[in-house]
Amino acid sequence: MIEVTRADSPLVLGLPHTGTDLPDGIAGRLNDTGRALADTDWHIHDLYAELVPATTVRTTVHRYVIDVNRDPDGVSLYPGQNTTTLCPLTDFDGNPIWRAGQEPDAAEIAHRRDAWHAPYHAALTAEMERVRAIHGFAVLYDCHSIRSHIPFLFEGTLPDFNIGTNEGTTCAAEIECGVLKVCSNTEGYTHILNGRFKGGWTTRHYGRPAEGQHVIQMELAQSTYMTEAAPWTYLPDRADRLRAHLTQILTLLTEWRPA
Repeated sequence: MIEVTRADSPLVLGLPHTGTDLPDGIAGRLNDTGRALADTDWHIHDLYAELVPATTVRTTVHRYVIDVNRDPDGVSLYPGQNTTTLCPLTDFDGNPIWRAGQEPDAAEIAHRRDAWHAPYHAALTAEMERVRAIHGFAVLYDCHSIRSHIPFLFEGTLPDFNIGTNEGTTCAAEIECGVLKVCSNTEGYTHILNGRFKGGWTTRHYGRPAEGQHVIQMELAQSTYMTEAAPWTYLPDRADRLRAHLTQILTLLTEWRPA
């Protein structure tokens, strides 16, 4: 359930939320809202496919089973704000996703953490270490997308490009500035740095620039490349325009070298 493709550039793409697999014994416990899988990062692995030579690490398991971009100890990433948990009980609109009495308990959460969260991060760690051994550093770009209107999580309309570096702590300043510059020059798109999405657990956990590990998260508004309602249709013309800008970002990251 972990898919890895390898390249020899310093860039690694994390794909934590594109999977739609529901292991045996879990699908039937979800209610109709849960089975809709509305909070998937739809098509993100296709959107980024073959843009530049980069290693990719993807889990095929859906985030409702366990969210591999959450703290394994269950600590909230955004204290005081609405969010979803390690094993979510609601969707992004605050609606329950499990049948009554079928929610995972502490023992099951621990099992899911061992079965799916830990292997994803073991693979991600291994690939970061592999490319760092080649280049002396590694750059992790964590790929995400979300609907642009979710009142439960944020007010108004989400910008198109949401860059997260946890207030500049997870990567070199040159990386943050370079990505911001590309996004600033994309006519017709909006962007923000460290807004509602400052970087999830992956970004904060792996982002240690002093040790040669640089991490940046990109949360895309899904309206930039698809329809934001079922059946979640990929829009090739819109996506191709976006892919041109994503290629600029990823090219910058593959070519960047520390001073």
